[in-house]
Amino acid sequence: MNSVLLDVIGITYSQSQSGAYALILGVKGDKTRLPIIIGEAEAQSIVIAIEGHETRRPLTHDLFKTFATSFDINITEVLINRFKDGVFYSELHCVKDGEESIIDARTSDAVAIALRFNAPIYANSQVIEEAGIVMDDIEEDNDTETDFDTDFDTDIDFERYSIAELEQLLKEAIEVEDYAKASILRDIINDKKQTI
Repeated sequence: MNSVLLDVIGITYSQSQSGAYALILGVKGDKTRLPIIIGEAEAQSIVIAIEGHETRRPLTHDLFKTFATSFDINITEVLINRFKDGVFYSELHCVKDGEESIIDARTSDAVAIALRFNAPIYANSQVIEEAGIVMDDIEEDNDTETDFDTDFDTDIDFERYSIAELEQLLKEAIEVEDYAKASILRDIINDKKQTI
């Protein structure tokens, strides 16, 4: 299966899920974004790695790096290999003494570790097709009119909204950079399209 290289675009606070953050990965050289909901601890660890901050005591991902390098284990890449029921699945590709091993990992942990090893982050093209949000497609679709309340509540019965209305909500979420809301709406739209 083909894979595509990703960049870490940033992290935003989720206004729709208390205590959650959205990790935004982007397809290199493209406007496709992959928003992934992560916890506060993982968000903090990723930000520290991106900004190159030193902590007084090692965080879990720092400890992992120290442990791995102490035993001559290198992380060569991270692969986001699957997206199912709104959950991303990832692998750490490790090499020791020329022998490769693949370790299952949560995507937030895999990204935090990849940043510490300067390892590339990839996603299978199928994951991008299923979960990616293409910014140009959203921005060009300006002819959809909505006349409903756009306040976001995950308990709303979305069956009463058409796919066009949900796509308008998705567009609005992206415009205000609420990628956590966008990722939830993306999953709802995908589910509705599968039931048609």
